Amino acid sequence: MIRFNDILEKVAGRFDDKETALLQKAYVFSAKAHKGQVRRSGEPYLSHPLEVAGLLADMNLDSTSLAAGLLHDVLEDTDVGPDELRGLFGKDAADLVESVTKIGRVQEVSPEHQRAETIRKIILAMTDDLRVIFIKLADRLHNLQTLKYLPEDKQRQVAAETLEIYAPIANRLGMGRIKAELEDRAFRYVEPEEAARVEALLEGRRKAAEKALRSFRLALGRALKAGDIPAEIQGRIKRPYSIWRKMKSRKIDFNQVYDFLALRIVTDTVRNCYQALGIIHENWPHIPHRFRDFIAMPKPNLYQALHTTVLTADQSSFEIQVRTKEMHALAENGIAAHWRYKDDDPQSLVREDRRLQWLREMVDLFREQGDPKEFLANLKINLIPEEVYVFTPKGKVVSLPAGASALDFAFRIHSEIGLHAAGALINGKASPLRTLLRTGDIVEIATSPGKTPGRSWLQMAFTSGARHRIKRWLNQQEKSKAVALGRKLWLRQTAKPGTQGGYPAGAALLARLAETVSFRIRTLDDFFSLLGRGRLVLTRKLLDRIARPEGGPWPKDGQEGAAVIQDRERIPELVRLARCCRPIKGEPIVGYLTAGTGIRVHALRCLRVTKELLSPERMVEVSWDEISPGPSRAGVTIEAANIRGLLAKVVAAITGLEGDIDKADVATSPEARAEIRLELTITDIGHLEAIIGAISKIEGILSVDRT
Repeated sequence: MIRFNDILEKVAGRFDDKETALLQKAYVFSAKAHKGQVRRSGEPYLSHPLEVAGLLADMNLDSTSLAAGLLHDVLEDTDVGPDELRGLFGKDAADLVESVTKIGRVQEVSPEHQRAETIRKIILAMTDDLRVIFIKLADRLHNLQTLKYLPEDKQRQVAAETLEIYAPIANRLGMGRIKAELEDRAFRYVEPEEAARVEALLEGRRKAAEKALRSFRLALGRALKAGDIPAEIQGRIKRPYSIWRKMKSRKIDFNQVYDFLALRIVTDTVRNCYQALGIIHENWPHIPHRFRDFIAMPKPNLYQALHTTVLTADQSSFEIQVRTKEMHALAENGIAAHWRYKDDDPQSLVREDRRLQWLREMVDLFREQGDPKEFLANLKINLIPEEVYVFTPKGKVVSLPAGASALDFAFRIHSEIGLHAAGALINGKASPLRTLLRTGDIVEIATSPGKTPGRSWLQMAFTSGARHRIKRWLNQQEKSKAVALGRKLWLRQTAKPGTQGGYPAGAALLARLAETVSFRIRTLDDFFSLLGRGRLVLTRKLLDRIARPEGGPWPKDGQEGAAVIQDRERIPELVRLARCCRPIKGEPIVGYLTAGTGIRVHALRCLRVTKELLSPERMVEVSWDEISPGPSRAGVTIEAANIRGLLAKVVAAITGLEGDIDKADVATSPEARAEIRLELTITDIGHLEAIIGAISKIEGILSVDRT
């Protein structure tokens, strides 16, 4: 177990007396607050905040972060309150502790909602102060180190959440060391059999691999020394989780993992990075498609290094990374290595740092995305590590996630270019917007003022930023249609015979709506939009409540009242029976809003309803009006024995109940069966059920079904 003095040694030379005193105070307070508490491992509870603070010290974070690390569980697990923390340790430290505590308090029943809510809290906390995620990552890492003491189901839950949320966030922040340990430790609990298999394969080759690494490291060191390149050379065997993920994603065997063995060269300058690369390629042949220059084209998290894979005389392959000391520090601790306040504003880094563009996009997505499934899918795209690097015609480098299309590129350049994209030129060749991009492509987007997004564009866009902008545009268009449809519905319903007269208009209508509906309505367009989307239904009861009170007429409000009266004769038919199921008056029905055309009424038995093919948010409650819509047509199919005179009995039963037969088809089979298909004109569902009941009683009838 780490001791407090060990933490002080880690920060010696970085912290002044005031900062050291803050840590001492936080340590003593945490020890008193957690006194008597024990972790499942049997260790005193204080061991956990000490370990967290130690990890934060390794990240070279500030004294406030370390103090918050020591205190991060006191609100959750002791009687200490936020006000007490704020009074003793200041606003910054108390806010950090409170934010970390809130992330852990997620009580959703659905695992999907739970993950989405956890991520929502993490992202929002990060936008307030990025140090929250550093503390949470350190907390999660130490919890994984002691995960074996938890029940098996809890182990899998924590480990799965780590792989889905925390490791990808660490990756996006460039925190390679933390990400690697999170992945490998979680892997053992999420896929224990696969982890054991990969570790067994590694163990079988470990001695030979370590020998090969030592030999090649010496040869590489001699070559660099001869070229007068100062360098520290580190060797490593690829991590178990990284090997397994590559085998799984590329469907390859263990022996086909080329970067199984790797060396890292850390030198002093960018110039020496490239000179070292030249020396390497002079001495050993490299695999061309395995060379990547992340110095010239950094990853989105600003990771920089040269990557190459070479072959030795015995055909062994080695991945070599070349970077400067500064690049190495950034690769290990990412954005945490360069954490600095700007004007005492912890939000300034989030607003200004290019590495956090994805975070800003996720915040925008939160505001408009209500579906947890889609949000989680978009999050995974944002956190995906693989990238492609393409160029504009002027040579500007644009990085996109692997799987991005030309349409994604258009939106990344500018939202207006994306919204009016008409086509793409990729490497000088005309290509569809759905074309997937590859590293090195030169992309040019053709635009047209008349070209605008359709629903199909969501199938062509991969990045959450592009999808977010497309959806926002579509939603704006749908809102306009909903307003127009809602206005028509209002005009039609208030023009029906039997409704009370004197409906208010303009400001008077808004005032009345504020008294009669539960929705917050600021403008009449808000009201019409609710009607058009089906979120508010104009029932007779609601119309009566909106209508003029008996005390006198509503005050006149300009021209709108007159416009209502003038338009009533030109109102289109907005409510129609669906052709797919032809509902009959009296049977259970549901309305379905079709933007811009009105409501289609479906029978609840309709296959589109029973198979949930219709969007639930567009369904509205409807009921049959007292005024009959007129005679209805219905089809019935009769299965019967092939008996002489049976058809005449069926016809007599129908006409006896005043039903009309519009069409009849009869087919017989060798098995002495007959199928009779009829098209009938009836008055309502009760009339049809009476006819079906009468036919069913005829001798020889096997079944009668509606069609």
